[in-house]
Amino acid sequence: MKKLIYILLFISGSLLAQQVPSKEENVDFLATFGKEANPSWGDDDHVQIYFFAVQKNNKSPFFIRVFDADCGGSNDQANAAYNTKTNFSIYGGKNCYSNKDARGTKATGKFNSGILLKTKTIGNEKELDNNWLTFGPFNPEEGEFDKELNSYVFKIIITGKEGDDGNMYRLFFSTNELVNKPVEGGNAFAYAISFRLINTYNETAHFYPFVDNNVVSITQFNFDLDSDGEVLLTTLLKKLHVQKISGDNEWMSSKSNLVKEELNTSLDIQIVKQKAKTNDATFYITNQYGVALPMFSIPIGGLPHYKYKIDIEYQFDKK
Repeated sequence: MKKLIYILLFISGSLLAQQVPSKEENVDFLATFGKEANPSWGDDDHVQIYFFAVQKNNKSPFFIRVFDADCGGSNDQANAAYNTKTNFSIYGGKNCYSNKDARGTKATGKFNSGILLKTKTIGNEKELDNNWLTFGPFNPEEGEFDKELNSYVFKIIITGKEGDDGNMYRLFFSTNELVNKPVEGGNAFAYAISFRLINTYNETAHFYPFVDNNVVSITQFNFDLDSDGEVLLTTLLKKLHVQKISGDNEWMSSKSNLVKEELNTSLDIQIVKQKAKTNDATFYITNQYGVALPMFSIPIGGLPHYKYKIDIEYQFDKK
């Protein structure tokens, strides 16, 4: 029954989840820094891993598109002269998703498991600045089938190679090679995200981890948020619960217990920006066993809205 619930929720929340970061997440860019960059820039390990799931009944080929794949334009973070190269590699096949190292919060072990389908390393290439790089087409059955998601899963690994600059980019999963057209029933998710906040006062970024019915507690981890604003948690029964926020080049975490009514739903972790400065950071969330939870570009089952409980007693005057 649990798997059936998860599949139905997955389908209901995935129709527009092709843009990464999504409009719902309200994050400016994904961020990957060159391997020589100091972690104090906000990227803890110089590797970003995203998964894309295509529903089993979808037989149409699709493309993975990267916006601003080069490192050297107005969106990127320079450290003196641009010298960074970024590798984009796409994997499918057996163990692409099922290998536990691929679903960790650090790029260790066999995180690049599966069959390598496409790879390309990009430097400071002006023709890709503020433009699209397209990989594909891919046949959905080239992915690894996952019963719980009822989907074929693909993995894209973005690795900061030589250099010390920050590459800011976005992803889109499309049925068209030249324009962005969503893949029906698809969804994108990650277990750890390095990102750039929108640099506007009170702008709010959202992350949507899904918790199944085996979760007792969750712990959120954030890195290098520079004490910029607030980190808040909202569930069906919690509204804007304050979480600990990290300073410069440090990790911070907060644990929250959950009850039955909050399970089999998406949570909403919000980062509210308050400083007028560019800020890149890293975020992930785990369950009570320290196992990372997937964060979906579109929340599974829809946005988690706090349920107000209002008890009102009326007293009427007797006439």
